[in-house]
Amino acid sequence: MEDCGLPLRTENGEVCSLELIQIVGHQLWTVKAAYIEQTGGPEVIQFGELQDPVPGAGEVLVRVGAASVNPIDTYTRGGMVAAELPLPFVVGSDLAGVVAAVGEGVSQWKTGDRVWGANQGGQGRQGTAAELACVGADWLHATPEGVSDEDAAAVALVGITAHIGLVLRAKVVAGETIFVNGGAGGVGSMVVQISKALGARVIATAGNDERVEKAKSFGADKVVNYKNDNVAARVLEWAPGGVDVLWETRRETDFDWAISLLAKRGRMVVMAGRDARPVLPVGALYVKDCSVHGFAMFNYPAAEQRQCGDDINHWLAEGKLKANIDCVLPLSEAAAAHRLQEENTIGLAGTLSGKIVLKP
Repeated sequence: MEDCGLPLRTENGEVCSLELIQIVGHQLWTVKAAYIEQTGGPEVIQFGELQDPVPGAGEVLVRVGAASVNPIDTYTRGGMVAAELPLPFVVGSDLAGVVAAVGEGVSQWKTGDRVWGANQGGQGRQGTAAELACVGADWLHATPEGVSDEDAAAVALVGITAHIGLVLRAKVVAGETIFVNGGAGGVGSMVVQISKALGARVIATAGNDERVEKAKSFGADKVVNYKNDNVAARVLEWAPGGVDVLWETRRETDFDWAISLLAKRGRMVVMAGRDARPVLPVGALYVKDCSVHGFAMFNYPAAEQRQCGDDINHWLAEGKLKANIDCVLPLSEAAAAHRLQEENTIGLAGTLSGKIVLKP
């Protein structure tokens, strides 16, 4: 295991290095983390010290500079998603930081490399809301020069999600019209920006005037305030023949309404509402030769997500993609961050527009 000289604390607060740990046993090393010992509400999240994460074969130890919060993190923590969690379980899916050490067989990364990644905190993998995290080498992407850890972490999961839906599933091409139902939020803002990077025209919705301007700042060509305007009328006014792709960010989908906005051979992407059971108007769907695409990014292996990361890095470097960060909180406030995320995802509080980033 390669040592970058990263200072680490023993259980009594003394500083030691990876070299010392290799000599006397790594049980001495502890790191601060936000973790749970049982599933439940945000209050089950503890902040304290855990035993060292040591990279195994094919893994990379990352000194976390920033981690972001996603709805899936609250579902996993709350037990809403069936998962076998190693306990204590560190929460979080996304991270960005610096390679602190590499495990056996890792050749594509070296100590000091800046990296970002998602797909943690599930599938038997520990999460990222910690000072240090072990990540499979194949799940990491290089952080472009000039991009902060906060921005890279905030883009990670939502950017990959938007890329899978638009590029791998809907296969958006230049000149098409994309409608994003919720263009100022975490995933929605990525859909707007990636659609524009692909050369598409974008129509979006937002819930107030401030968010309308925010969606426009991300590149949306037309934005309608869904609280005081007729969305369907505005969309069909701006796209009389219907839209080529409709991206639904809401948990509950009205398929009759959505299909009425699609052009012939239009594609609809749904990304939320795992418990939703809406009516699907099959007749309207096949008469217009439309298709519905549902997916979960965690079903896509690292090899398939490599294209996502490469494209995202390209657009980040070119300034075509920017993070949508609502607030930055210290790692010790992870429980408050989860509460805020849950209030907006499930409770629809409307007090969050963008990502929550945690800083160790």
